[in-house]
Amino acid sequence: MGAWISYGLGSSNENLPTFVVLPDVRGFAPNGPSNWSAGFLPGQHQGTMIRVGRTNPIYDLFPPEKAKFVNARSETEGRALLKELNQAYAAAREGDSRLEARISAFEMAARLQLSAPEVLDISGEPEPTKKLYGLDQEMTRDFGTRCLITRRLLERGVRFVQVWSGADNGFPRRNWDSHENLEKDHGEMAASMDKPAAALIMDLKARGLLDDTIVLWTTEFGRMPCTQGGKGRDHNPFAFTNWLAGGGIRGGASYGESDEWSYKVAGDPTYCYDVHATVLHLLGIDHTKLTYRHNGIDRRLTDVHGTVIKEIIT
Repeated sequence: MGAWISYGLGSSNENLPTFVVLPDVRGFAPNGPSNWSAGFLPGQHQGTMIRVGRTNPIYDLFPPEKAKFVNARSETEGRALLKELNQAYAAAREGDSRLEARISAFEMAARLQLSAPEVLDISGEPEPTKKLYGLDQEMTRDFGTRCLITRRLLERGVRFVQVWSGADNGFPRRNWDSHENLEKDHGEMAASMDKPAAALIMDLKARGLLDDTIVLWTTEFGRMPCTQGGKGRDHNPFAFTNWLAGGGIRGGASYGESDEWSYKVAGDPTYCYDVHATVLHLLGIDHTKLTYRHNGIDRRLTDVHGTVIKEIIT
């Protein structure tokens, strides 16, 4: 969805990426960076990953310290030469968006060298704001920092920010995929993100940003209502919940319901296509008309599906 929104709306700040991804500090979810690729869309619309809290949050943005021979002039001249070579190469290979994405990435990197340090530097944020996001507590510091960075990115015109919670970090799992011990895993994970997520919404609202910002909290599936051998629970793809806030979403509304066991949908089933159609609608886009020609077919984010969920819209 981030790549499609980048494709559909473009950038509103040429010095920052249109689609930014903030992964969990402990690592990636399964499939890693493939989760925020552009798919068959032009490569320039893929997510730009920022590792918040790292010494080098954006790889290769600055030359390594040992490269003393690199200076501002040589770097500018080097990018100009690379652009010239890439453009000549691209001219002979029409339709290869990877080259266009590479040229665009070099140009963005040059602009990020000025803009990224400022947006990632939260030292000037008031202490009450840092406390609101839970930066004063070890449990909430990581997710809180990424939520605060999210607000700073949004107020500077970044279109789409994806914040990850949980990582595929081996066994025993300490993420949302709680096959071994649901109470412990979900207890820790929820405690780490509950306060920062609430702070992001409150902060956006206080700054007048929530009216035109959609917050979507979602997952790939829920957990079964029955245990899995002991304290864990297996995947439940049949019924689970996500929630939205801001940007034209009607507060306090709910849509759909599960059966008495929270096992399967009992009424008003929705799928990711419906959520995508609704989000695009709120952004002023008709999901049936946002298309990209691929392999002879006009493709959509919602494929051939999707209905706007009018019951949750103001």
